Amino acid sequence: MESIRILLVGNGGREHTLAWKLAQSPRVESIIAVPGNGGTSTCPKVTNNESVKADDYPGLVALAKKHNVNLVVPGPEAPLVDGIEGFFREAGIRCYGPSKSAARMEGSKTFSKDFMKKHNIPTAAYENFSDYEAARKYLDTINHNVVIKASGLAAGKGVIIPTTKEEAQEALKEIMLQKEFGTAGDEVVIEEFLEGDELSILSFSDGYTIRSLPPAQDHKRIFDGDQGPNTGGMGCYAPTNIATKELVEEIERTILQPTIDGMRKDRFPFIGTLFTGLMITKNGPKCLEYNVRFGDPETQTLLPLLSKSTDLAEIMIACTEGWLDAVSVEVDAKSSATVVVAAGGYPGNYAKGTPMQVETPAADTNIFHAGTVVKNGQLQQSGGRVIAAQAVAENLEEAVKKAYVGVNCIKFDNMFFRKDIAHRAFKSGAAKKEALTYASAGVNIDAGNEFVERIKKAVASTRRAGADAEIGGFGGEVDLDAAGYAAAPVMVGAIDGVGTKLMIAQAMEKHDTVGIDLVAMNVNDLVVQGAEPLMFLDYYGCSQLKLENAAAFVEGVAAGCIDANCALVGGETAEMPGMYQKDDYDAAGAAIGAMSKELRLPQKEQMIEGDILLGLSSNGVHSNGFSLVRRIISREQVSYTDVAPWDKSTTVGLSLLTPTRIYVRPLLKVTNKKLIKGLSHITGGGLTENIPRMLPAHLAAEVDVAAWELLPVFKWLKQAGNVSASELGRTFNTGIGMVAVVSQENAKQVATELEAAGEKVFTIGKLVARSTEGCVLKNTDSWE
Repeated sequence: MESIRILLVGNGGREHTLAWKLAQSPRVESIIAVPGNGGTSTCPKVTNNESVKADDYPGLVALAKKHNVNLVVPGPEAPLVDGIEGFFREAGIRCYGPSKSAARMEGSKTFSKDFMKKHNIPTAAYENFSDYEAARKYLDTINHNVVIKASGLAAGKGVIIPTTKEEAQEALKEIMLQKEFGTAGDEVVIEEFLEGDELSILSFSDGYTIRSLPPAQDHKRIFDGDQGPNTGGMGCYAPTNIATKELVEEIERTILQPTIDGMRKDRFPFIGTLFTGLMITKNGPKCLEYNVRFGDPETQTLLPLLSKSTDLAEIMIACTEGWLDAVSVEVDAKSSATVVVAAGGYPGNYAKGTPMQVETPAADTNIFHAGTVVKNGQLQQSGGRVIAAQAVAENLEEAVKKAYVGVNCIKFDNMFFRKDIAHRAFKSGAAKKEALTYASAGVNIDAGNEFVERIKKAVASTRRAGADAEIGGFGGEVDLDAAGYAAAPVMVGAIDGVGTKLMIAQAMEKHDTVGIDLVAMNVNDLVVQGAEPLMFLDYYGCSQLKLENAAAFVEGVAAGCIDANCALVGGETAEMPGMYQKDDYDAAGAAIGAMSKELRLPQKEQMIEGDILLGLSSNGVHSNGFSLVRRIISREQVSYTDVAPWDKSTTVGLSLLTPTRIYVRPLLKVTNKKLIKGLSHITGGGLTENIPRMLPAHLAAEVDVAAWELLPVFKWLKQAGNVSASELGRTFNTGIGMVAVVSQENAKQVATELEAAGEKVFTIGKLVARSTEGCVLKNTDSWE
């Protein structure tokens, strides 16, 4: 296997951390740091070299050739924006970093903002200005708070967040007229100030594939409480408590992958580490900016989380050669925190050349140098952000404590550091309150979807005349006419259960409403096929039959059948001691219905862009998501007999036992008139998983969740469980139990007839051309 000889360009904390991690690779033979710092000088395999300037690119090429270097790693942004990658590409030496064209994503904020707009990447509203007078006049015309950014490189400091219009005008003057940030301020971006939590994500990329490290959060302001001027970063921690698995997936789907794909399509593919700054707003994640290299102090925080089996040098080689998808990037399930120690006076004027002493830190704690240098055998301070203590631990609280213990190993006059790193994670107990998801409650929607895909082949093998033997819809069909029964209708069947809602029925000793649920879950799945339910069969399994419980349950089944105009024709009761415990029981049901062929739904071939989505109100949680409901209630130490926090007129248990709404009779009135193109029963998987089940592959549902008010029970579950908007829409019905696709011409008539039949109907969206997702939720901030 090829030995790797590295040329590392830079002298900051990021470069020390890169040298430290790269030196751990068994493939790395040597590392030349140009110019390096006091920390890199002590790293194994590393030699500092000050004979060539870091911006002398022909000189760096000559140095690389002299030492047979086969991988160049530029650390800072300036060489990349200058086009260092091109010099080494021409020399036939691999460079882990983007081309000059791709580096414009950091080199010009106006370029990157225009890129975001072109590729529909969520970001703040903005305008670009190169003329001071035009920018000044624009500020006078707007009322929202703004962020003013120098478009060019400003060492991480060219961003001003004014709190008043007067401050905004003064900031504009400082940047564009007084040249506070030099030529970086020749052009500015004035963008909308976004509220929320900031995140930073570092992603490895080979131009096609991305592999991201855990989201991190840094502290830009110099003083505690995020006060004072911006710096290059005074500390950082990862992972962040707000970055749920679902949020990270959303960021990758809506921002990171579209960015990499967009750059490739625009013919400047990105190779290297893409640093994406994000704001997590009420409306979802939005991109603030891109950096085209490792962040500082994010690098110090994140690289120590890479597992020992993950080889950073191999990742870099894979990115330069286009096979990143073949490399595993494993991260330890721990927390990391970094505390930056600065020179007194930074980010203003500060002294240089101050002698320093650094002691060896404890295990799992590292000291990463930045603005340090060794002169005459003495370690000295040479920059504003001087050095950092970083620690890894099982949880964030311990990591922060260990990092501050590590700071005690650092000693020099007038040293300064913040005392509140990771304070945002600890505010109001946020770090201790896990964001709950359906998966964390033990239910894996993705696994269920994978299971369906896995068994499709086996199911298809049972095909016979009249039955297509496919799964994935709401019900199964047999065309009796095609099966040999002349002039017979299409028979439709559905089977389902009630789920862990039964455990609440047990706790409340109330079993009739879950019997209604059992019917509703099945007959609603029949009517979305266009079928009329005709008969129902139930199954009741228990340890030992308890007459009053079983009777109440079956009486509920009968009530549900009456509501659906469906006959209860049979059932099975099974006593299985040892299978169930005490009074536990489980139940399942099957509904059989019929329809004429011309009424079959969904009519995918008739659906077009602009078709209207009508939502029928639910009665509450219905019969899905109860594993998550029960976990939230347990963590909040709420009893089922307590008064419901969302409805003072009833108890928690009785409110949750409100039965699933049965939509059969009202819907048949409009489906039989051929007024509906498709129906979706909103059950497990919520809005985002169920609506696409009735749509053709080229169309998606655009749902405006502000069209109806989130029911109080869902508001409480979201707040108490710290449930993200995307998870809420993927787990619960959120107040919409059935969705219909209708033409624009028929929308009013359908809504009127359903309302006359007792339904509450909302116009919740429309069908649009599909790009990636089958259902897109808009205005989720209305759920806050």
